[in-house]
Amino acid sequence: METALDILSWALLLGGGAFVMIGGIGLLRLPDFYTRLHAAGMTDTLGAGLIILGMMVAGGLSLVTVKLALLGALIFLTSPTATHAIANAAFTAGLEPWAKKDGGAADQGEATPSKA
Repeated sequence: METALDILSWALLLGGGAFVMIGGIGLLRLPDFYTRLHAAGMTDTLGAGLIILGMMVAGGLSLVTVKLALLGALIFLTSPTATHAIANAAFTAGLEPWAKKDGGAADQGEATPSKA
């Protein structure tokens, strides 16, 4: 039974680490603010959530597990809310989402940020 819990814990930790790595790469590679914000939000919510869940499985039934559960619930509730608030503030300030232009570079598969 202990081996199964260790395997599950490591699988969750590695899965969370993979999401954090992919999200970090997405922050570097994505073209504009909104897509980068989406990558950051998914990394926070899913990557950190899987890592915390893996630590909870590894910790067993203890006070540490309860604290990790509260931390996970806090991240699960606040990260999407903060991401939405930041995106809304950027849109209200006039930052427009990225879009392909008609003709020109977009015809070759390249894309450029849109201008109002």
